[in-house]
Amino acid sequence: MQKYLPEFAALGASLIGVSPQTPDGSAETIDEWGLTFEMLSDKENKIARAYGLVFELDKNMRPLYESWGIDIPKSNGDPSYQLPIPATYLIDKSGLIKFAFLDTDHTIRMEPSDIIEQLANM
Repeated sequence: MQKYLPEFAALGASLIGVSPQTPDGSAETIDEWGLTFEMLSDKENKIARAYGLVFELDKNMRPLYESWGIDIPKSNGDPSYQLPIPATYLIDKSGLIKFAFLDTDHTIRMEPSDIIEQLANM
C-alpha cells in the first residue's frame, strides 16, 4: 500500500492502518517496511471487534505460526490468539463508510487498483 499513497492523496484520501500489535510492535513494523502512513495500535482488538472482524487462531495452527517465528501473544501484548480479519474501509470526511471489503480468507485483500477505482467514484 505504501507505494500507492501518492495516488490515494491525489484523490483526497489518506491511509490509516489498524493493527492489534503493541505500539512498539507497530513501530518495528513501520521501520522494517519503511511505512509513512499512520498505524493505530488496536489493543485487545477493540476496534476490530466493534466491526465484527475478530477470530481466534485455531489451536492446531499455533505451532505453525510459532515455527515461523510469529509470537501472537507477545506481538499483541495479551495472552489471546485473537486476530483481526483483514478489511478495507473507505470512510468519507463525515465518518460514513462508503465502501467496505473483507474476506474471511486472510490471504485475500483488496487490490490497490480497486481501492483507487472506488476512491475515484466517491
